[in-house]
Amino acid sequence: MQLSIRHETLYHYTAGQAYTIQQLHLTPRAEPQQHVLQWQLDTPGSLHAYTDAYGNLTHMLTLDKPHDGLAIVAEGVVETTAPPQGRLQAKDTLSPLVYTVATRLTTADDAIRALAASCLPQARAGTRELMSLTGRIHAAVAYRSGATAVTTTAAAALAQGAGVCQDHAHIFLACCHAAGVPARYVSGYIDPGNTDHAASHAWVDAWVQDDDYTGWVSIDVTHACLMTDRYCRIAIGRDYDAAAPVRGMRAGGGDETMKVEVQIVPQ
Repeated sequence: MQLSIRHETLYHYTAGQAYTIQQLHLTPRAEPQQHVLQWQLDTPGSLHAYTDAYGNLTHMLTLDKPHDGLAIVAEGVVETTAPPQGRLQAKDTLSPLVYTVATRLTTADDAIRALAASCLPQARAGTRELMSLTGRIHAAVAYRSGATAVTTTAAAALAQGAGVCQDHAHIFLACCHAAGVPARYVSGYIDPGNTDHAASHAWVDAWVQDDDYTGWVSIDVTHACLMTDRYCRIAIGRDYDAAAPVRGMRAGGGDETMKVEVQIVPQ
């Protein structure tokens, strides 16, 4: 499948800014199941490209002249194929054990540990057990746009019983880490089809030990399914903070508003 993607992030400030710096994860990863046919970033200021610790192609944007707004546009075409049974074939430079470390957003409380214990054996899990966990999270935490913020923890989202895709991913990661199972956060895009979920999406990779396979399996907790060719992977990390599409800071007063528009068109 070919996915035509356009991701526009618009900032507006009520007072002029002297300086802005943003870290951008807006370029698709080079992996066996996806190939970038065309891609470009359009921003003001200067861009410095580098590869981060997780192997994500990252850009540092700096704008050091007066401005009262900022537009960041990423767009292009990516060709994707469905990994069989969600199994990824990419070779990693990092040990899976890197992804057993809890973060502020994925720290387990008693409720998360209980949820993990109900589905996962300690230190290893197969695809069946991980999909069982996915189903439990899907049932316990309703998808509700605006119910949480990017700072909401896994424990808080589970207690609230509502959240969005990043909350589903964080709860899954917290459960896996509580059981000693490697799992990591994925940010990217999904062809939303007939659903009302945003095209900018978050899901997870989990380290499985099946009878015929040991490695990463990619799971969409929000839709309770394995990753297919409808997905484009942008960045991986321990949580949202490590893989966020846009993160940064500014020097100047006033209030800030941000608007994000993502369009995904299958070709």
